[in-house]
Amino acid sequence: MLRAIHHAAIICSDYDRSRAFYTEVLGLRILAENFRAARDSWKLNLALPDGSQIELFSFPGAPIRPDRPEAQGLRHLAFAVADVEAARLWLEGQGVAVEPIRLDDHTGRLFTFFADPDGLPLELYQSDG
Repeated sequence: MLRAIHHAAIICSDYDRSRAFYTEVLGLRILAENFRAARDSWKLNLALPDGSQIELFSFPGAPIRPDRPEAQGLRHLAFAVADVEAARLWLEGQGVAVEPIRLDDHTGRLFTFFADPDGLPLELYQSDG
């Protein structure tokens, strides 16, 4: 019945900073951007090349994400890349701190983690397609 993940929704603490990170650093394409006056909130729809989307929200006074170690809820958001090392080097060139590349013992795939401006854990995962 389920075919794919359509979108992931993220609530940020600083809309302009997160907007710049997801569009300028990660290069996601803007589909729509709306200010919802009744909520004093922005909603930004972003597209990845495969058609999946990220919804970026701003909500005044939203509580911060619980810190690590493993908090309940979404653990991380993973992006498929063809070359983890090239993607890591590119992100570091953009001033983003990236963890060392690791090997997944179960799949044999390379992966690494970095964070968005609010500390949301994001993963680069090497994929064939």
